[in-house]
Amino acid sequence: MSIRTDRLKPSFKSFIEAQPMFFVATAAPTGRVNMSPKGLDSLRVLSDQKIVWLSMSGSGNETAAHVLQDPRMTLMFCAFQGDALILRVFGNARVIHPRDADWAQHYGLFPDYAGARNIYVLDIDMVTTSCGTGVPEMSIQRRRAESEMVPWYDDLGEAGVKAFWAKKNTKSLDGFETGIFADPVD
Repeated sequence: MSIRTDRLKPSFKSFIEAQPMFFVATAAPTGRVNMSPKGLDSLRVLSDQKIVWLSMSGSGNETAAHVLQDPRMTLMFCAFQGDALILRVFGNARVIHPRDADWAQHYGLFPDYAGARNIYVLDIDMVTTSCGTGVPEMSIQRRRAESEMVPWYDDLGEAGVKAFWAKKNTKSLDGFETGIFADPVD
């Protein structure tokens, strides 16, 4: 039986914390809708109506661009092991960049990952569940982010990561600014 509520129940929080990955979906008022898988130890439930998650550098920065245009965000969690369940968390988010005053406060909630690029604070306005029986049961073989992505950003160093951002993370696929730097980079 599906549930619809405006906050996370304790069982939802436990379910979220047990998941090895989640998905984030955002969209600007125009252009493409984006959905991305996220992993690592990168999400914290702060309360029954607030989630914070850390975004690592990647080949694009759609979520940041979308949130600057329209704060709507949906997080989806799927049970890949155990009882079937899909949990969706809807709300409005804001993006925090490393240059922002509240970066240190929020970044301190997470491990110190080279390549950390954005933090999102999601204020929850709706939570829904669905059966999830269409999701296959799977086991995690290896966490590639820990063995491939994080060491790669470590090797780049801070200057290399910022150069990567300048090349890959300043604009969305639709040309929207991501705000990764205080001023647009040409």
